[in-house]
Amino acid sequence: MGLRKELSVPGHYDQIRRLCAFVGEGAREAGFDDDAVFQVELACDEACTNIIEHTYEGEGVGEIQVTWQINTDLFTVIIRDYGPRFDPSGIPSPAVPPDLEDIEELPVGGLGVFFMRRLMDKVTFDYHQGKGNVLTMVKRRTQDEELP
Repeated sequence: MGLRKELSVPGHYDQIRRLCAFVGEGAREAGFDDDAVFQVELACDEACTNIIEHTYEGEGVGEIQVTWQINTDLFTVIIRDYGPRFDPSGIPSPAVPPDLEDIEELPVGGLGVFFMRRLMDKVTFDYHQGKGNVLTMVKRRTQDEELP
């Protein structure tokens, strides 16, 4: 199965940095370079911020549980919250990727899921009654690996 670690924290903005550092440590342990570690941390930041802002609708409402796992060729991050069901199909994907050269001109919000999908190789959202929302993000350790 590989190496697996888990961290649970209260849903507070000041805990996001801790969660991202935790995931970054796992990405480094998986052998990713600094750019890939940054991508994993940014995807985690977007996900956790969205949980607090949109799922919990504020700080201190619920817990965020983050697990990372290293398998032979994959690094997996699982982020769980215990809020109401999240349905990503209601989030429009930009028809054209935003021009990141003019990042100051982009509207605030609405691009978190886009960035997660762009930064990671596979992103899935699931909901389990009584067990909350489960976001699974996978990054290949080698580009040869097929994703399940």
